Amino acid sequence: MRRSLLALTAIATALALSPATSGAGEMKDSWVTTKAKMAMVKDDRVKARRGKVATVDEKTAAEEIARGIDGATSISNALQVVPDDLRPSVDAKDEELAKTVKARLDKEDRLKEAGIQVRADNSVVTLIGKIADPKLKARAADLTRGVPGVKAVRNELAQKS
Repeated sequence: MRRSLLALTAIATALALSPATSGAGEMKDSWVTTKAKMAMVKDDRVKARRGKVATVDEKTAAEEIARGIDGATSISNALQVVPDDLRPSVDAKDEELAKTVKARLDKEDRLKEAGIQVRADNSVVTLIGKIADPKLKARAADLTRGVPGVKAVRNELAQKS
């Protein structure tokens, strides 16, 4: 517990020292996301870990918490409901699925160079990163959908500015 509190204090301090707004005065998505995660850590109703919760009530509570964060303009609740007794097998399967997707993306030079991050939650694969060519976003999603075991793809790839 003490280690967790120290880590949260370090994160909060680092965030307090970094700019929380864009040049236009809007709050950055990453800052809003961090504030929401910190609020969920403090709330006993939510024990979200790596994109998963144990019950529908926990998922609903997480969304309520996120809606209460200053700067949040919309909420995308992608938490997966996975009962605690199924958690170890689902986590192991997701880890292997993410590795398989990453290996498939890395076979293409332009995608490998993009440094795309891959996360799998209950067989739903999320692609994260910034890419130079918008066509690569579609290509990465197509390759991911072709991996056996992928139920859905959340393509959060953004174009580099």
